[in-house]
Amino acid sequence: MENIANNKASKGIVYLVGAGPGDPELLTLKAARLLERADVVIHDGLVSQEILDLASPSARLVSVAKKRSRHSVAQDQINQILIDEAAKGNLVVRLKGGDPFIFGRGGEEADDCIAAGVAVEVVPGISAALGCAAQARMPLTHRDASSAVSFVAGQCKGLSDQNWSGLAGKGRTLVIYMGVANAEAIVEKLIADGAAPDLPVAVLENGTRDNFRAIRTLLTDLGDLVRRENVQSPALLVVGEVARYGDAENKFREFAELAGVVA
Repeated sequence: MENIANNKASKGIVYLVGAGPGDPELLTLKAARLLERADVVIHDGLVSQEILDLASPSARLVSVAKKRSRHSVAQDQINQILIDEAAKGNLVVRLKGGDPFIFGRGGEEADDCIAAGVAVEVVPGISAALGCAAQARMPLTHRDASSAVSFVAGQCKGLSDQNWSGLAGKGRTLVIYMGVANAEAIVEKLIADGAAPDLPVAVLENGTRDNFRAIRTLLTDLGDLVRRENVQSPALLVVGEVARYGDAENKFREFAELAGVVA
């Protein structure tokens, strides 16, 4: 890496780098070193300012932030920016929240770079699921509660047509990315696909950041909780018995009486 980083290649190179869920101290050493040497940093909106501040003073920072239902830069445009910058001989860091290959579209970017003859390397990061759960001291697997974990996206097109049967229930943990805005629909879908209404759920908001919150309830109450607590993205939904685990200050919230079910 030293040779590549210190000697600008004639064709440049693109690094797809995971920035983790927010805390700059959770960056990998390789990610931090690449930021120090980058010519161009193309970053998502979820990347914290503290992490961007680690970039070389001479690096050019390009935001390609996206928001729900309002993509400022289309994905194919982002892919082309990576290719064009590398073609100029730049060391390009494509900085993504979490891990590039978990709901980060890193695969699409890597494919387009390779097709264009651009060298590309993936630098993994701590995923949002791992970072958020760790801060809440919530094990995603536990010998007494869960032996399997699934990751799904909560805002994909055709949500109602997807088969989530068996993903949430006894002995299983389901982590839902980008699910806050569709919380009501997700509840309906999970129950329709066989999940019990009294299944524990945790909402993990702003993971690894100073304003982190872990809020617990029952599946049937999830939509109401999101409204009551004014939950904002970035936030993850964790469905399963592991949602009962965590810090004493974030005790499981019993809404069984409100929801009319037994916890």
